[in-house]
Amino acid sequence: MGLLLVYSSKVRCTNLKGLSIPEDRRLPATEKKTLSHWTWRFRWAASALTAFLAAGLLAAQDQGQQQQGQQDIPDAPSAVRPVQPFPSNLPPSRPQPQPEPEKPSAPPANEPAPSSTPPPMPPVKTIPPGSAPGGDLNTRDDLYRIVTRVNFVLVPVTVKDESGHLVDGLLPRDFNVFEDGKKQELKFFTSDPFPLSAAVILDTGMPDTAVQKINQTYSALSGAFSPYDEVSLYTYSTTVSQVSDFSTAGQKLTSVLNQMKLERGSNNGAPVMNGPLGPQGPTINGIPVERPGAQPNIAPPKDVRVLNDAILKAALDLGKRDRARRKIIFIISDGREYGSKVSYSDVLKVLLSREITVYAIGVEASAIPVYSKLQKLHLPHYGYSDILPKYASATGGEVFTELTRDNIEVAYARATGDARNQYTLGYTTRATPSSTYRDIEVRVSRSGLKISAKSGYYPLPAGK
Repeated sequence: MGLLLVYSSKVRCTNLKGLSIPEDRRLPATEKKTLSHWTWRFRWAASALTAFLAAGLLAAQDQGQQQQGQQDIPDAPSAVRPVQPFPSNLPPSRPQPQPEPEKPSAPPANEPAPSSTPPPMPPVKTIPPGSAPGGDLNTRDDLYRIVTRVNFVLVPVTVKDESGHLVDGLLPRDFNVFEDGKKQELKFFTSDPFPLSAAVILDTGMPDTAVQKINQTYSALSGAFSPYDEVSLYTYSTTVSQVSDFSTAGQKLTSVLNQMKLERGSNNGAPVMNGPLGPQGPTINGIPVERPGAQPNIAPPKDVRVLNDAILKAALDLGKRDRARRKIIFIISDGREYGSKVSYSDVLKVLLSREITVYAIGVEASAIPVYSKLQKLHLPHYGYSDILPKYASATGGEVFTELTRDNIEVAYARATGDARNQYTLGYTTRATPSSTYRDIEVRVSRSGLKISAKSGYYPLPAGK
């Protein structure tokens, strides 16, 4: 783009025909000379200014073209103009000097030369199920695992006076706890009530009259639990059945108990020992027809009552409940046990290792004072006539022996009240970790009081 300015100034005065300038208005000769001098100066200055501007514009145009040839960088983004593409014909940038690689120092003479192959992976150590890792061994799964060392022991304790009423107001200094004869230092003490996780077990193998009596007390059984408790129901005779899973005490529990009122017990009559309906079948002159020469069977049939299996089933289910609840098994039975697949000692180990207390309502023969003592006898191959006191005593519970319907209903509330309102003692055992049985003894400094607490416990194995 070029700009050329041309300035021309010429003053010429011409006398036009018919026109004349009067003499008095004509300029003198001296003024004419002065005017001519300033006109010449003005012409010279205008010509110099024009040349200077033209030279400056030409220089600016050449410099702009030179910069555009070196680098064509687009303008900043604008809200009016569209964004221009980045130029592709940029000159190559000056390469940066690369630092010289350091030469590895020679290893000492006593050290082996480094190898280019990566080192082998370290061996992976696995931990057997149910055991705790030893030493400082950790894995990624440890981030999501809570490990509890089984060295803290909780002991629920029921304290009653001579009349059978609960005693409150005791302090930690009133209790002494001994494990295997060694006094323990209490680390935890509370008398606050606990919500219950209760497994109710009904014996349907009892005579039908006893079962029907129990059926009429279910409304009181439902009312013995608070809305904060959770209850599951089981029945047993020759087998064990779970009627309902754990649920909050309320309308659902009442509905299930109403359905259980249709349960029937065993035949009330005397067992048939002979005749066509007897266990040996039809006979002729006392000789079995189906098995000639065989001696007739005159022994009464054995009454199969799998109480141990029922308690074990309930205990395993209770072991999965929240540890913040008091776990109890509530049995309504005459206590007879025969034909279970598991023994008393096996079931007791599960109860003590999972901190479960057994309460029972002893009915029928177990509620008769003199007869109940005879029922506690254990004859080989004939099972237990009344095993309920053994479970209750070992776990810190109690057996309420009642005959009448009204007393049974009162016993429901007493049993659940005792289980909920206990003193809870806790200590850290100093014994060597093991799975062997440990004896517990609780003493109270006040006299004339009856204490109910578990007689010992089995520590759970690590990882349980």
